[in-house]
Amino acid sequence: MSNRLAESPSLYLRQHAENPVDWFPWGEEALAEASRQGKPLLISIGYSACHWCHVMAHECFEDPSIARLMNQHFVCVKVDREEHPDVDQIYMEAVQMITQRGGWPLNVFCLPDGRPFFGGTYFPPEDRGQGLVPWPQLIMRISDYFQKNREELEENADNILKNMAEGNKPIGATGDDLLSKDLITAAEGICTQHDDEWGGFGEAPKFPPSMSLNFLLGIRGTAACDAKPALAQRLDQVIQLTLKGMAHGGIFDQVGGGFSRYSVDKLWLIPHFEKMLYDNGLLLDAYAKGWQRYRDPMFRAVAEETVTWLEREMRSPEGAWRAALDADSEGEEGKYYVWRPEQIAAILGKEDAEIFCDAYNITDKGNFEHGTTNPAFVYDSFEKRESLNELRQKVLAARQKRTTPGLDEKILLSWNSLVVRGLAEAAFAFGHREWMTRAIEVADWLWEAFTETDNDGLIRLRSVYYSGEGARYNGRLDDYAWFAEALLTLSGKVDWVEPSASARYQERAVKLVQTIHARFADPHAPGCFFTAEDQTDLVTRKKTWFDNATPAGNSALVHVYSALYALTGDANYAAQLNALRPAYTGLATRAPGAAAHALAGFTQDAVGVAVIKIKGKQDLSTLRDALSKRPWRPVFLRTTDDDAQPDGFQLCVAKQCLTPTQDPIELAENL
Repeated sequence: MSNRLAESPSLYLRQHAENPVDWFPWGEEALAEASRQGKPLLISIGYSACHWCHVMAHECFEDPSIARLMNQHFVCVKVDREEHPDVDQIYMEAVQMITQRGGWPLNVFCLPDGRPFFGGTYFPPEDRGQGLVPWPQLIMRISDYFQKNREELEENADNILKNMAEGNKPIGATGDDLLSKDLITAAEGICTQHDDEWGGFGEAPKFPPSMSLNFLLGIRGTAACDAKPALAQRLDQVIQLTLKGMAHGGIFDQVGGGFSRYSVDKLWLIPHFEKMLYDNGLLLDAYAKGWQRYRDPMFRAVAEETVTWLEREMRSPEGAWRAALDADSEGEEGKYYVWRPEQIAAILGKEDAEIFCDAYNITDKGNFEHGTTNPAFVYDSFEKRESLNELRQKVLAARQKRTTPGLDEKILLSWNSLVVRGLAEAAFAFGHREWMTRAIEVADWLWEAFTETDNDGLIRLRSVYYSGEGARYNGRLDDYAWFAEALLTLSGKVDWVEPSASARYQERAVKLVQTIHARFADPHAPGCFFTAEDQTDLVTRKKTWFDNATPAGNSALVHVYSALYALTGDANYAAQLNALRPAYTGLATRAPGAAAHALAGFTQDAVGVAVIKIKGKQDLSTLRDALSKRPWRPVFLRTTDDDAQPDGFQLCVAKQCLTPTQDPIELAENL
């Protein structure tokens, strides 16, 4: 018998619709029911592609006896974190505060009004000697404690919320301005965490460090770095080794393109096989910028194969991209992606199979479960990889006949914005006009599908779109900030394929910033809240300063304010940017990798955002070619018919403009 989740458009919630647990979706109904019954809330958060979410659901939530205990003692709420990142953010921080760790599934015990007092991640159904309390036992302990010691839990919950309010203050902020030397120190600090053997930062598990790479690439392009040859050499080593490590490793789908969420080992060999849209948008951006500096053909191939995967497997009927591919197929993690030598031989024949298996280290022993192998490319030679293109296509065609992993079809504005940004950068870097056209198409559809105008004349965003259902849920800061950043990135490059279109996307970004200031800004302290002032269904309002798998919304605003000031000269944007600087002084020294996207924005602002004014009939293809041959820096093309602007190309950085020229190559050299 189905529960309340059966009619939800969320794939994750529908995955739990047949549980014997009497799940409520997130909302006022669940809170009212908990208050009416005087029961604590059990809020369980996950997402459709999450392997361990599936494991706990199968072991615990599908068990009738365990479900009976849950229903008897709690009002149980199931939350799709991709629908409600605001809910996930609050309860994740609470659990990390309580247990010093976090992850999904996230299971949080709360008072009837939603204030958290205890929680954790995965719990097994019985004692397995791993130090984890069995889920049924934990349920009974929590229920008993709630009945006997509710006042103590009330006090505990209040203290948690007080600590969370303190967390809205940026860590270590001194009130001093963030200086250029602080950015150099931050880059040096990130490099000390680098794995000089395999690339990446820290030990396993390893996540794609997209924001850190972009920050380091930004520092590499500064005069201050050029004045420090040892730092320049170190940055080259760190950036290239990390990009190469991921490109050659199993975290990159060597057969079909696209990246998995993270590697469970430090070699980038075995991923957690779920593929998330946001990772691929961020990495597309990083590989395009990495290619512009180092011209490694592997970086270009990775970007092109990632776009091919996005279009082949993630494109929705509306033209935008869907959220995620599951880690599991046929009930096994990674089964869709792994191989045995005899399977390759059946596809390619003995001789070609030996070549392919040698190149991708597919062996009888295997490197994954049940003697299977997740392919990783073992040669340094890009020419060797190119020689395998036809064989890879044959293996991909055979793989597509397998049972595919589950596809979460929701369309998320924030994650699509990251792909639009990455695709626009990659299109310009590699000269793919069709990619820029796709970025335009998606950005226009997102604007049409996710925006509405409120009574104050401000643009209001929705955050999640389901085919046939439309857009729902109020947008959060990430939706506004990432979309604004994507629109500005697109506005910087779009005149290459559609002259004068840049004004359209800049105007849209300005409208989003107006709403951010009206609905999300904190009038008493730096930074914006994650949720709008009129959202009332949460126990507290949070600010995010740390990047996680994705950039923090406040980090994205650094890029937005810097670009808009360069483009408009409006001092209000400079004031907003400068107001954020002191918030990052402590983070730059204590945890630079956790604020890398903001630091990248401050670096780009220090280098200078370049604006190229273009008047008359000019050769934009030659200009693009010339710009793409140089290391990346923020550049905005602006075609104009302003009578005061002379014909040709004119480069402006800050308030300094060079003499116009008819030669796009000369202009690019002046950068």
